[in-house]
Amino acid sequence: MGAVMCGHLLDARFSVTVHNRTPSKAEPLLARGAVWAATPREVAMASDVVFLIVGYPDDVRDVVLGPQGILAGARPCSLVVDMTTSQPSLAIEIASIAAKQDVISIDAPVSGGDVGARNGTLSIMMGGDPEAIAALTPCWQVLGKTWIRHGGPGAGQHAKMVNQILIATNMIGVCEGLLYAQMAGLDLPSVMQSVAAGAAGSWSLSNLGPRIIAGNFEPGFFVEHFIKDLRIALDEAKHMGLRLPGLALAEELYQTTMAEGHARDGTHALMLSLAKMSGTGWKSSIP
Repeated sequence: MGAVMCGHLLDARFSVTVHNRTPSKAEPLLARGAVWAATPREVAMASDVVFLIVGYPDDVRDVVLGPQGILAGARPCSLVVDMTTSQPSLAIEIASIAAKQDVISIDAPVSGGDVGARNGTLSIMMGGDPEAIAALTPCWQVLGKTWIRHGGPGAGQHAKMVNQILIATNMIGVCEGLLYAQMAGLDLPSVMQSVAAGAAGSWSLSNLGPRIIAGNFEPGFFVEHFIKDLRIALDEAKHMGLRLPGLALAEELYQTTMAEGHARDGTHALMLSLAKMSGTGWKSSIP
């Protein structure tokens, strides 16, 4: 997702300096005019605004707060925008440390998956300084279709947890519904046409349902990363004194999916685990 998003910024004629822990992944961006930096620190030294999107909270901590991290090289009055789905508490910590250097940190996780990233239609959920967020409107316009500030540091991450909670149990419904349709002998594309247009419709059904039917479980978003998100949401819920049994069930089912070898498949690979539980297997309905 990060490479595609960076490409949109290049297309919009922003000057871009890039770093990736796997340098080869940056080569297509360098060919399009981006400048290479050996460390996140060097990116920050060359930039007024630094965007990052990585895998896990520990990665965020290292990339932002490490000895060669962004804040080691950030200019006063510069902006750091973390678009990783991460811990609200970490976003608050980073914002506090950044402020001591006269740097503004914004948490801005996204939703929309690989499709939203490619099309520049991501939903961006933000926490942080309202003036700084407003100043980045030209960037938001390139990257997303919807961008909303939800409050101070950490609020964007909390909003993303709401997003992931909604998706988690919805994906169970999508997979179970299609599995039922298959066992009932229905034509799955026809079923999709009927239900997606009604009250059962959802982004997951419309975008991932056809992939499930085709037997295409390539990732738009990795199962292992989704489990990370669900764990964060469960931890935050526990701190709030909330019991979310649906979310807990989804996390358990995704743990099973990962244990069966689908950690690097898309979240819709949940279908393979549910079909296995029923002893049926999943059969592609499209040659």
